[in-house]
Amino acid sequence: MHRGLIHPQSRAVGGDAMTPILTVLVCLGLSLGPRTHVQAGPLPKPTLWAEPGSMIIRGNPVTIWCRGTLEAQEYRLDKEGSTVPWNAQNLVEPRNKARFSIPSMTEHHAGRYRCNYVSPEGWSEPSDPLELVVTGAYSKPTLSALPSPVVASGGNVTLRCGSPKGYQHFVLIEEGEHRLPRTLDSQQLHSGWYQALFPVGPVTPSHRWTFRCYYYYKNTPQVWSHPSDPLEILASGVSRKPSLLTLQSPVVAPGETLTLQCGSNVGYDRFALYKEGERDFLQCPGQLQAGLSQANFTLGPVSRSHGGQYRCYGAHNLSSKWSAPSDPLDILISRQFYDVVSLSVQPGPTVASGENVTLLCQSWRQFHTFLLTKEGAAHPPLRLRSKHRAPKYQAEFPMGPVTSVHTGTYRCYGSHSYSPHLLSLPSDPLELMVSGEGPDPVPSELKGSAPARPPEI
Repeated sequence: MHRGLIHPQSRAVGGDAMTPILTVLVCLGLSLGPRTHVQAGPLPKPTLWAEPGSMIIRGNPVTIWCRGTLEAQEYRLDKEGSTVPWNAQNLVEPRNKARFSIPSMTEHHAGRYRCNYVSPEGWSEPSDPLELVVTGAYSKPTLSALPSPVVASGGNVTLRCGSPKGYQHFVLIEEGEHRLPRTLDSQQLHSGWYQALFPVGPVTPSHRWTFRCYYYYKNTPQVWSHPSDPLEILASGVSRKPSLLTLQSPVVAPGETLTLQCGSNVGYDRFALYKEGERDFLQCPGQLQAGLSQANFTLGPVSRSHGGQYRCYGAHNLSSKWSAPSDPLDILISRQFYDVVSLSVQPGPTVASGENVTLLCQSWRQFHTFLLTKEGAAHPPLRLRSKHRAPKYQAEFPMGPVTSVHTGTYRCYGSHSYSPHLLSLPSDPLELMVSGEGPDPVPSELKGSAPARPPEI
């Protein structure tokens, strides 16, 4: 009659991979009456839950509770996919619940559970299912906010969960809330990276928004990775945005030091610098200089990982809100591709004021975009999509009418659309000389009134 039942007095903790054994501890009740076999009647279904929760770190203990009625004589716990139930028969007053203990959570314990109970009226309906998830089976993914974890109050943000491995599903969970996990299929990028994009919002300052993400395989949906590092989403106020600029050129070679300056005339007490796709901020106290509050963020030695788009924020010490974000600033890392790029000028490197010139950037190997820089200028480089003019790829940068402002040293670079912040070796420098006197406005093509943008793909 009781073949396959697990009694706390007769079985040690253990079990094989297919049928994990649970230590059954029964509380609250003792029934010595005979087992009654009656057809299931309209008995209330029991409640099933897990402590400390339904998501358990691999190796940690978990207790599954099943609560029925005072008339319950026996409890049974079923795991989906397993043919052997776990039964608790020895109940102690008042006989309204049973405890099933897992001393060390493994992948084999993960799954979907239901419980029911028997009383003199028969067997109850099964409980609602309990999804028992084991975490820590795989390495942790990354979690970042696009474009930034600081979001205007009432605005939306996209959270990107990613991994270099091809797991099939990503899960996003908000901490501190009794909300169901959100699951999305993974998408593979050109780089080979896998990711899922979760829209979140609207963001409100009164709510604390902290998230983690996980991933799992389709055929084992209750076996999850380690969690990502937590990501907190902050609501920004309506304070005026600061400015962000580089004290050198926005094109930086590996090994150099880069300083980014965030400043404002609002008088912020502190500033934060954020790189798109990263999880953390860099924070720095503000310093007053000539009526402006500013902070310098020194990065280096520079490597390819420093390439990307940056924004900064300001805040007052007595406020938890950050300002609106600065305009974005693109930092470009050179010497990442070793194909030769050349730069020439037509009609020649010496030109009279008021004439027109064309700087021609070329390469034998394909680049999607060419960039033109002027030495000593902090404004963004000029960008043009390359065109194939057999046998080379090229871009023509027209200038004119030229003035003395155009005099200087120019270089060009190539970049690819899949990594627009990584550049080739620079071309040899080209000296442009403008002779004669002429008007001296800042030429429109070199003002850099807008930050360099990645090319359209």
